[in-house]
Amino acid sequence: MSDAPIRVERRGGVAWCTLDRPPLNLIDPGLIAALREAFDDLSRDPSVRAAVLTGAGRAFTAGMNVHVLRDLDAVGARRLIVSLCGAIEAVHKAPFPVVAAVNGPALGAGFELALACDLRLASRAARFGLPEVRVGVPSVIQAALLPVLVAPGRAAELLLLGESVDAVTALEWGLVNRVVEGAELTAAVEDVLVRLSACGPKAVRLQKQLMIRWRESDLGTAVRAGIDAFAAAYATDEPREGAAAFLEKRPPRFGGPA
Repeated sequence: MSDAPIRVERRGGVAWCTLDRPPLNLIDPGLIAALREAFDDLSRDPSVRAAVLTGAGRAFTAGMNVHVLRDLDAVGARRLIVSLCGAIEAVHKAPFPVVAAVNGPALGAGFELALACDLRLASRAARFGLPEVRVGVPSVIQAALLPVLVAPGRAAELLLLGESVDAVTALEWGLVNRVVEGAELTAAVEDVLVRLSACGPKAVRLQKQLMIRWRESDLGTAVRAGIDAFAAAYATDEPREGAAAFLEKRPPRFGGPA
């Protein structure tokens, strides 16, 4: 185990970020601060094309360390959840796509962290759940996305009963994009990254910005933001190169980082 709670490894334009507190990668104030710092730093780097978030050992993250929760009062609880919200938002609002490689349980705040990612690939060993009500607190932050991602009744089942679902059920419910055997998870993520790399890097960043705006805006505002982004794309060379490549039946030769 490394000294830092998160390992960040750059592989070209991709940052592989590993929660490194095995076996369960439990979340505590130190990991929260490291997660926020890592994604704030990556978000300021225009050479980052994508990030992968995963866990060391047998879990993505089994959620908040209950020892931390046990001794909180109302003031401390607010301080903790505000800091966690900031870290998860740093992932959610990163200007590049973030892929969750869910290698095992993703529970509580760990599930919310996975929901903050744009794409979720899971091994068959993964489980997803929000057990907070079982220890006397509600699920918050990215749990607010659940009624949008799944049917309201299924969201209520996860939120009110505190039970978890396996990877196959998560795929059926639309919570993950793909389920593979554990030994195939890295290859599945790399396949997604290859396909991302074939797209215009500036266009991908514009699309990510739009996805964030769409989640937070009414329909009219979301449509207007899309119009602005479409026009902004033509301030770059990517649309012309993309169209030329299509017409000439060749792969596009997009430039470097966004």
